[in-house]
Amino acid sequence: MNPAGTASPSGLSDPEKFAEACRRFDEQNAEDPQMEACEGGARPRELVYAERLTRWVLKLAPNASEALRLAARCQHLRRWMIPRGRYPLTRAGYLEWRSTLKQFHADQAAAVLREVGYPESIIARVRDLNLKRNLASDPEMQVLEDALCLVFLQWQFGELARKTDEAKTVNALRKAWRKMSATARAEALQLNYDALEQSLIARALAEDGVRESPA
Repeated sequence: MNPAGTASPSGLSDPEKFAEACRRFDEQNAEDPQMEACEGGARPRELVYAERLTRWVLKLAPNASEALRLAARCQHLRRWMIPRGRYPLTRAGYLEWRSTLKQFHADQAAAVLREVGYPESIIARVRDLNLKRNLASDPEMQVLEDALCLVFLQWQFGELARKTDEAKTVNALRKAWRKMSATARAEALQLNYDALEQSLIARALAEDGVRESPA
C-alpha cells in the first residue's frame, strides 16, 4: 500500500515529494500517546484516523487532487497537543477549541509541506481545505466533509451512542447528515449498525423528515 491510502497516487506533481509529505504526517501522528484499538492491535489514534479519512476520500473521489489527498492525511495533525480540557466546558469553549485546532492543523501541515518543497499554491490550497473554507461552493471541501462524517459514522458513532445522552447523539447525527452530500448519505446508509445505532439514526432522520433508514 502506498503511504496515502489504497489507491495509486496518479496525477501527482511529484510522487516522491507526495510520499515524503505523507510519511512525515504519519510520523508525527504516530507520536500520539492515545491508542486506538484496531485489527491487529492498538495503534496511535491520530495515525489511524488519518488512514481512515484518506480511505474514505479516495473511495468518494478516486481521482482526488493532490491537495485534497494531502489535506486528508493531515486533517488532525498532532491533534492531541491541544486537548479539549484546556478550554471551558461550554458551547463557546468548544467552538474556540475547534477554531484553534483548525488553525493549528493548518499551520503544522504548512510547515511540513514547505520543508518537503511544495509550492505556496499547493500549501495555500491544503490550508483552505484544513480550515474548511468555502464549504458551500467548493466540491473538494464537500468531499472532505463527507469523508469526515463517514469516519464518524463508521468508527466513532457507536461509542458515542453508548456514552452520551440519546438526545445529544441524535442531534450530532442530524448535524452530520445535513453536512453530507447525497452520495455520502447513500454510503452512510450502507454501513453496519447495531440495533441501538439503527434506532438513533432512524430517529435523527425522522426528525429531519427523511424517509431513508440504514440497511
